[in-house]
Amino acid sequence: MLRTTTPTVARALARALAATADHCFGLMGNGNAHLIDALLGEGVAYTAVRHEAGTVAAADAYTRVSGHISIATTTYGAGFTNALTALAEAEQARTPLLLVVGDVPTTGGRPWDIDQDRIAAGLGVSTFRVAADTAAETVAEAVAEAERSRRPVVIGIPYDLPAAAVAEPRSAAENRRDRAGDPSVADGGVAEDGVDFGGGDATEITAAAARLAAAERPLILAGHGAALASPAIGDDLDELAALLGAPTATTALARGIFPRRDYDLGVTGGFGSDAAMQVVADADTVLVVGAGLNQFTMRFGELFGAGATVIRIDVDAVAAPRTVHDINVRTLRGDAADTVRALTAAVRESARPSSGWRERLADAVPFAVRRAPADGFAEHADGVCPDGRLDPRCVAARIGAMLPDDAHITTDGGHFLGWASMYWPVPSPERLIMVGTAYQTIGLGFPTVAGVAAAKPDTTVVLSTGDGGGLMALADLETAIRTAESGVIVVWNDGAYGAEVHLYGKMGLDDGPMLIPDTDFAGVATALGATGVRVTSLADLDALTRWTAAGARGTILLDCRISRSVVAPYQREIQRVNGVG
Repeated sequence: MLRTTTPTVARALARALAATADHCFGLMGNGNAHLIDALLGEGVAYTAVRHEAGTVAAADAYTRVSGHISIATTTYGAGFTNALTALAEAEQARTPLLLVVGDVPTTGGRPWDIDQDRIAAGLGVSTFRVAADTAAETVAEAVAEAERSRRPVVIGIPYDLPAAAVAEPRSAAENRRDRAGDPSVADGGVAEDGVDFGGGDATEITAAAARLAAAERPLILAGHGAALASPAIGDDLDELAALLGAPTATTALARGIFPRRDYDLGVTGGFGSDAAMQVVADADTVLVVGAGLNQFTMRFGELFGAGATVIRIDVDAVAAPRTVHDINVRTLRGDAADTVRALTAAVRESARPSSGWRERLADAVPFAVRRAPADGFAEHADGVCPDGRLDPRCVAARIGAMLPDDAHITTDGGHFLGWASMYWPVPSPERLIMVGTAYQTIGLGFPTVAGVAAAKPDTTVVLSTGDGGGLMALADLETAIRTAESGVIVVWNDGAYGAEVHLYGKMGLDDGPMLIPDTDFAGVATALGATGVRVTSLADLDALTRWTAAGARGTILLDCRISRSVVAPYQREIQRVNGVG
């Protein structure tokens, strides 16, 4: 293909983007065609997706797994608005990525143009608009803002600029003056409020260490923020836990962060076992590292016991968790890795003996038993419920035992979240991402496969999605099959929007709008080039073993026909909070 070498704005922009990101996920349109061509010319890897929401969802997944900023790109207008749900998810999940989109021409809006800056701002996302002579500087500022805030940013390209010749660059001072006078365009150098204890404010660190060392029943709870802070933070937290005699626990997105499992309680909240959550409730002092303590982690306020002291470490100012009991909350604001090391040093210097609590707990009941999911499906020996469909717990347990060791798991949102989260092993935090949970959306699952596959091409990508979300994202089933060298897609097909059935159906609302006609996902996947398997018995799952034995190449989709009669434990908590028995 003949590609122009004329110095254009698109080429200048692509060159600046290529210096930061090595992968782009896009859907070409009028507003970004020149940019995509220029990115290819700069050697940036490009993955095409089939819906604009998928551009951001794939980039989100890529960044979460690889730790590197990636690019999503769409056209202006409808292309941009189609991507908004995935952009809101990335913002809520604190994923730094670049959404590069077409925008209103410099000559003024056309009938179909909209104020994209204000729309993005409504999601909490900053916009940086390219000018003919500021491509490199604009990208630098956008990247700095994304990295500083750990949030996505939008880079807008006026429609009439990409093919335009590059103008003489203005000075950095002139550009800063122009940007300062434009309130619709974000500045990337805003200082954070509050005090930074990352290096360790001596008074705060000493006081927190003294409280931890004096605790009779200390516990350490690590979240996704801890995993982001440092690859070695698990070892640091293990060292602190040993000094304190503290059992450990994690949020769903930090599973596998602790190298030692013999004193680990697993996931807190509705994905954890009742026995493990009782231990958390008994703790008198809890160190929370990089966890948002949302309603699901907190079991809707019941996680911590009355009078507990909770010491939180977070890089940002954090809101107080909602609790049903009175607790004491202290906050150390700063980098998780630095603050944990400072706390560990202070605890060691205090020379206080270990509480010995975790050893006493282990002597009474082994931790492996405490964190195990309740064996609530023993009555279904063949895995089949009275309605003739499969018990999802049986299916999840069987699949979990079959997954390859190199699996990277990604999940869509929906009622089925409980099954993978409780029954599938996760050896380290970066091997599990949950795209959709931060913004509580469904339908982003299929395109995340492309992002994970691009980030870790030599592993098996495993997607957990539902029939409702799967139908919403059906266009990108093709993307998932095309991009994964080794992929397993599990569709939890209960013929319904399960979360709504288990809440509003129980309230007595007409469940007709909550139901979905049985959809043959296996047939659709087969038509698109995958190995589609309709799973109506546990024996049908042997197809996964055969696929793995044959080399685990290509994609296998397991269309699991599960029963609506089984409710995930976390969903029962939602029912209880809403007064539904």
